[in-house]
Amino acid sequence: MTIDIKIPEFSESIAEGTVGTWVKNVGDNVVEGETVVEIETDKVVLEIPAPASGVIEEIIKNENETVSDLEVIGRMSGQANEPEPVSSQAQQEDIGDDKLASDKSESIQPQEVQASEQQDKKTSPAVRKLMQEEGIGLDSVTATGKNNRVTKSDVRRAIEGGSSSSVSVSTAAPAPISLSNEVERVPMSSLRKKISDRLVSAQQEYAMLTTFNEVNMQQVMAIRSSNKDAFVEKHGVKLGFMSFFVLAAVEALKTYPIMNASVEGNDIIYHQYIDVGVAVSTERGLIVPVVRGVDVKSLSAIEIEINQLADKARENKLSIDDLVGGTFTITNGGVFGSMLSTPIINPPQSAILGMHAIEKRPIVVGDEIKVAPMMYLALSYDHRIIDGKDAVLFLSHIKKIIEDPIQLLLHL
Repeated sequence: MTIDIKIPEFSESIAEGTVGTWVKNVGDNVVEGETVVEIETDKVVLEIPAPASGVIEEIIKNENETVSDLEVIGRMSGQANEPEPVSSQAQQEDIGDDKLASDKSESIQPQEVQASEQQDKKTSPAVRKLMQEEGIGLDSVTATGKNNRVTKSDVRRAIEGGSSSSVSVSTAAPAPISLSNEVERVPMSSLRKKISDRLVSAQQEYAMLTTFNEVNMQQVMAIRSSNKDAFVEKHGVKLGFMSFFVLAAVEALKTYPIMNASVEGNDIIYHQYIDVGVAVSTERGLIVPVVRGVDVKSLSAIEIEINQLADKARENKLSIDDLVGGTFTITNGGVFGSMLSTPIINPPQSAILGMHAIEKRPIVVGDEIKVAPMMYLALSYDHRIIDGKDAVLFLSHIKKIIEDPIQLLLHL
């Protein structure tokens, strides 16, 4: 019986994907639920499981080919290849041979097994890219993933010297600077191409405008400093700044619901819930997992979920459900040292808040000049439905809450 291997149904925000890596090849036995192929989208890498146990018979879509949801990309039989039966006489001969050569086989077997495992190692595109960037060879990495797959953690252990194998690092002298007019042309990855298309589309379709403000981080930093150890001990994660800004955004979105709305045709859709996307930078690009129902969650619950989603994003373990939806987005360029930027709206949302680096600057407090840890904030919004007044007041509301965090407890 022939069984189709199909792409699952994508969400509305994902139009198509690209075949990444065929984990299994034609003729390989597979078990139901075992990953046979990886599909890359602009949001997540999907692992497509075998729909049944059997043998891969045909690969229809090869690596780097574009696919759409519910498309058939391969076929398999519904019955695995059975090993050829061994006669009882052959078994007796094998047992006798094994007994006579046991001493020799003990010394040879480890090398043979190691060589076999080395050849069977599986890698994903993200892992291969990391290995290439770090100058790590496959033979230098010990695979610990399922089905002898090499994970990013395996590569990092090899880089840090944690692998049992020796890490091969090139010590060749740097190449001399070329004065020629030669160029290197490298095609965009499918993910980079999709990100490019989405950003250009947002710029063309939206009446995008950005307003700025600055916020004194002294109070939030004092709370974080005095409670960081107790927070880690109780919740198992570090207390960051993002959860404060998420809760501040929740209060501001409740006051200015147009910021939580979106455009659909000639209609304005007012969302009666608040799901905040938190931008996470990964080796594959910027990904925005969604923290849902933040308007009914505590600061600690939000912080824990942000950390869990960020870990899943960096390990390429996010599902489509982790990425779809979202009514507002927060991005933090400050972790890379950015002082100021104009973030691009994440469609179909209507606004995005940009956090930036914290720098000590002189400010006027009353009639005195003091030094305080300051952060610039940027709010990009869709001017088609959001007036400048609402945008400015919304950002000022966030500033007010961050500078006096007690308002988070009082919901002021």
